[in-house]
Amino acid sequence: MKLLLLIAGLASSLSATTFYVTVAGLGGEPDYEQRFNGLASDLERLFSQSGDAQVLTLRGPEATRERLGAVLAEVAAQARPEDAVVLLLIGHGSFDGEQYKVNLPGPDVSAEELARMLDRIRATRQLVAVLTSSSGAALPLLQRPGRAVITATRSGTEKNAVVFARYWVAALQDPAADTDKNEVITALEAFLYADRKTVDFYATQKRLATEHALLEDTGSGEGVRLPSPENGRGLLAGQFPLLRIGAAQRALQDPAKRKLLARKEQLEQQIDKLKYEKAAMPTAEYRKQLTALLLELAKTQEALER
Repeated sequence: MKLLLLIAGLASSLSATTFYVTVAGLGGEPDYEQRFNGLASDLERLFSQSGDAQVLTLRGPEATRERLGAVLAEVAAQARPEDAVVLLLIGHGSFDGEQYKVNLPGPDVSAEELARMLDRIRATRQLVAVLTSSSGAALPLLQRPGRAVITATRSGTEKNAVVFARYWVAALQDPAADTDKNEVITALEAFLYADRKTVDFYATQKRLATEHALLEDTGSGEGVRLPSPENGRGLLAGQFPLLRIGAAQRALQDPAKRKLLARKEQLEQQIDKLKYEKAAMPTAEYRKQLTALLLELAKTQEALER
């Protein structure tokens, strides 16, 4: 039943609003300050190209705990259950053995405070990407059903500055991140792209990796590096569109094609769901359902391309 509700909610995502909230925290030195603000600006530009979206960016002196609380309160006042919320935190994080915090001008904000702010938002589809050092310590506090949580590190003890944030932003600018070539870059695709690029970075530099990204999108349990039907992770993230590109982005401006695009994404989500249920189904039934979905998907894609 939960999966059916998830599909129903995601299928209506094109008629809903996505609230993108990006925070660039304290850099501590000019190089990091410029880097964090630049990444936030790139995200602001990319998200502003989305269809029905509210793009809210905090950087520099504005990126305070008080201002973040006010922005998320505004989102809570506006967001409907069918809407989506994306919170991206870029910068340095700290962990004292008990509490994770994002470093901001003035008082830092803790994972507990972030969770309370997000829990007030009625949107049933949420994504939180904590792209900072020590961010793995935030995961248990932020996770809940209907919310995908991504952290740049696997624990609070991975305290070095991370490169994962850079590659997360790069994923939204590189068509190669769209691995299924449906012109929609999902949270899962961005995560896998950024993780792969991060691993390659340390290998190329011949350095011991000091960060290991995690994803958790079931609301409980441990985060994983490789989400799959086998470990039950990745379904929500794989059905969470972060950015539409190419023809999919252009279709958002055409009312007739917008409906077809919504149907196309619904079919793709149903196929993903079916793959997660494959192990519990008779093989013949799985193939029958998959064939029917693929046939309708092909017809819908053909109509979109006319």
